[in-house]
Amino acid sequence: MQQPTQTLQNGKTSAAGRTLSSNAATVGKLMSSDGTPIAYERRGTGYPLILVDGALCSRAMGPSRSLAQALAPHFAVFSYDRRGRGESGDSPPYATEREVDDIAALLDIAGGEAFVWGTSSGAVLALLAAACLPGIKRLALYEAPLIVDDSRPTTEADWEGIRTAIATGRRGNAVRIFLKSVGMPRPLVFLMRLTPIWSKLKAVAHTLPYDGAIVADDQLGRPLVPGRWGAVEAPVLVTDGGGSPAWMRHGNQALADALPNALYLTLAGQNHMLKAAVHAPVLVDFFNRPGSDVGSGGASFTAPR
Repeated sequence: MQQPTQTLQNGKTSAAGRTLSSNAATVGKLMSSDGTPIAYERRGTGYPLILVDGALCSRAMGPSRSLAQALAPHFAVFSYDRRGRGESGDSPPYATEREVDDIAALLDIAGGEAFVWGTSSGAVLALLAAACLPGIKRLALYEAPLIVDDSRPTTEADWEGIRTAIATGRRGNAVRIFLKSVGMPRPLVFLMRLTPIWSKLKAVAHTLPYDGAIVADDQLGRPLVPGRWGAVEAPVLVTDGGGSPAWMRHGNQALADALPNALYLTLAGQNHMLKAAVHAPVLVDFFNRPGSDVGSGGASFTAPR
């Protein structure tokens, strides 16, 4: 018989939880500092590793579950539903700081320290967390969507359109604007509207402005503000895909150059659609590297074979 999840205050959770299957995950809920319940699951054993999803994604929809399964033989992997998504709650008004608090609460149940991985807007959120949470001991990022030059249009109008669509109850329009902004061809967006995934995307569309609050200031086509990430002392691996557009690689190279202790890697043939089998060996290698000084100024990193 499955045990009910027991939730305590201040980021604590009981060891009880419920088991999905003998070889799957233990799931539970914790209370973030503002009282918002955050749903999470843990797989594997070893040093803790927290996965942070990007826009529209959750444990049930996106790359984190398959990546967690691939990494579970090596780490105690925590994946979670960012606030407003999946089984997590939400507490308006939104503030980026509350999402950092959610990661702090996950760090608490993980034992006070962990590695962290983030993708897309979740990569920027993970960076913001690493700048103020000393419990983050290493950080790996995939394709933070930074626009640092004129290699693509900026996104101000897109985020404004998304905010207006959500405020007026037009969630489908918000999803359409977002998918167009990230480069999805119009015919594919149209076809997606005819599939079951569309209703799932609309169900979490109200969280798109949250992602806008995280990334919009770094999508203005200007160089990164000097020293902005100077407080990130943890070693960082910045990765992007060789099949992604030039603006994405420019932004991630600039980010790696701006971080005081970072390595930079382009994964050949990859794009924004994450493939766990490709990423897992890279992450295992980086997180298990000895020492705390991995590089500076975006030193290059060789992927394991």
